[in-house]
Amino acid sequence: MKKVYTCFCTDVIHEGHLNIIKEAKKLGDVYVGVLSDAAMIKFNRFPTIGFEERVALVKNVDGVKEVLIQDEVMYDKIVDKLHPDYIIHGDNWKVGPMKAVRDNAERLINAYGGKIVDVPYTYNENVKRVDAQLKEKLSMPEYRRKRLKQLLAISPIVKTIEVHSGLTGLIAEKTIVEHNGELNQFDAMWVSSLCDSTAKGKPDIELVDMTSRFRTIDDVMEVTTKPIIFDGDTGGLTEHFVYTVRSLERMGVSAIIIEDKTGLKKNSLFGTEVEQTQDSIEHFCEKISAGKKVQLTDDFMIIARIESLILERGMDDALTRAHAYVEAGADGIMIHSRKKEPTEILEFCDKFRKNNKKTPIVVVPSSFNCITEAELSEHGVNIVIYANQLTRSAFPAMEKTAKDILKFHRAKEVDSRLMPIKDIISLIEEL
Repeated sequence: MKKVYTCFCTDVIHEGHLNIIKEAKKLGDVYVGVLSDAAMIKFNRFPTIGFEERVALVKNVDGVKEVLIQDEVMYDKIVDKLHPDYIIHGDNWKVGPMKAVRDNAERLINAYGGKIVDVPYTYNENVKRVDAQLKEKLSMPEYRRKRLKQLLAISPIVKTIEVHSGLTGLIAEKTIVEHNGELNQFDAMWVSSLCDSTAKGKPDIELVDMTSRFRTIDDVMEVTTKPIIFDGDTGGLTEHFVYTVRSLERMGVSAIIIEDKTGLKKNSLFGTEVEQTQDSIEHFCEKISAGKKVQLTDDFMIIARIESLILERGMDDALTRAHAYVEAGADGIMIHSRKKEPTEILEFCDKFRKNNKKTPIVVVPSSFNCITEAELSEHGVNIVIYANQLTRSAFPAMEKTAKDILKFHRAKEVDSRLMPIKDIISLIEEL
């Protein structure tokens, strides 16, 4: 019998998958790959059930001869192992980022005379309803909240992008790129106080109250499924911080990052150019402990942001604080720097990892933006946050458009650099 291979990355078997199996059975013995969680999150939605459950789901489908584990999005290893005569898939992979996967599979199988079979993609009301139910499940607080910890367990580094509105949330949710034979997307979203304040036309001095900031979270959560990390600035008074923790946890936010400074908030990248006061280790530890005590689940994370390098207090002070904050209950450490090179960040990570192998390290490479995610991962970094790039890229584009309309007294000159409104609307799903 001929060997026919297809790969599923789903939590539910619906009629579209059954149709592929039916067509595959006409060609020979059917082998189904189940994409691993680590591979799945690179281009698809996060699984709502465990990997073993997904394997069992496929094993129970009539007509499947064997279930295989596909550890990578591309087909190199599976083709080398199985040597299938046919690879069958829905024809939705003929366009968009998935085309790179099809091209990879076609090149591999054509090398020995195999064939790609494209089955018309099944999309009807039943399939649409199943997809909507899966998305709704992913957006529920109890599933979204724990997803950051799940990502930390399976991903070398969690890629996080700032969002400040429902639209930027959709960009973070739906942007997938193919580059050098790999598919990638962002894993999580960062609700920055700087970008949230800027979008509202307010200074970044903790002027925008928590009620308003929670409204931003609601806007983002309503249209996305990815986990959210919240920028909590200093956390405010300890008595207020505990309520913030409880509220964020209930909403389904995965983590809050608070910085060890006191007084009127000033952006860290000003460093010593403006007066900034660092909190005492003892008081900040009390704030962390108080926040941990009011949590109702183990899913929510409190991450301590250390400002010692920003304020030029030295590496020893940063490390002393890091270990103290972990001892107080911090679920992660964020280390920040305004240097153009990542040298001191990497030194901190290396020294911290000598005594602490497990606590997640978070970095925000805004000033030291030359370093790659892979290089950061080699030094023990677990989460990288691109903290303000969407805001910074949008402002000059909008300003130039406004100036040119004023200059030419019409919009024709700016039209070539504008995204068609129908493309923007296509990001927004209708019920």
